[in-house]
Amino acid sequence: MAFHETRFPANLSFGSLGGPERRTEIVALANGHEERNTPWAQSRRRYDAGLGLRSLDDVERLIAFFEARQGMLHGFRWKDWADFKSCPASRAVSALDQPLGRGDGRTRVFRLIKTYRSGANATAREIAKPVAGTVRIAVGGVSQPEGKAWQVDTTDGRITFADPPAAAADVTAGYEFDVPVRFDTDLIQVSVASFQAGDVPRVPVVEVRQ
Repeated sequence: MAFHETRFPANLSFGSLGGPERRTEIVALANGHEERNTPWAQSRRRYDAGLGLRSLDDVERLIAFFEARQGMLHGFRWKDWADFKSCPASRAVSALDQPLGRGDGRTRVFRLIKTYRSGANATAREIAKPVAGTVRIAVGGVSQPEGKAWQVDTTDGRITFADPPAAAADVTAGYEFDVPVRFDTDLIQVSVASFQAGDVPRVPVVEVRQ
């Protein structure tokens, strides 16, 4: 299995249905109480690419993309229009959007992270597929130039500094990102008559761990 650093056509993913999925195991006790646990540290995204199809030309593009990935065999990039920035969708990306950690004077490599907060609770998500040209980095609140001060690997979301950030200096980032996914089916069934009548095919897509 390989991963193709190719994005599913963004105009086809627009309008698709999907989002994060969690797995929770619940055990009902004899006294009526519950014990809840999860084997997943992070959520997994699922989508339906079929809902973004609006014409037979779109269907043809979907089939071409599906064949090039050989069905479920190869992964690819997916733009989640509901969650594709380090900041709210209405705002522009800023180098101060997300904390990545603090410098210690030795560490040169930091991973891109997006933190989701609600009240006192928060969960961090590793970002593995940043979009080239959108990443912004700051150290101690000061924006750093790409290429000279740092470089980003857009295939795994790692930031490598030319010189390690100073001790206690906050390292922050802003970026756009894609979700690494694969098709969750080896079969696409399309009826032209049904499609023209408004019945779109179901094309499941699922996030992959890398």
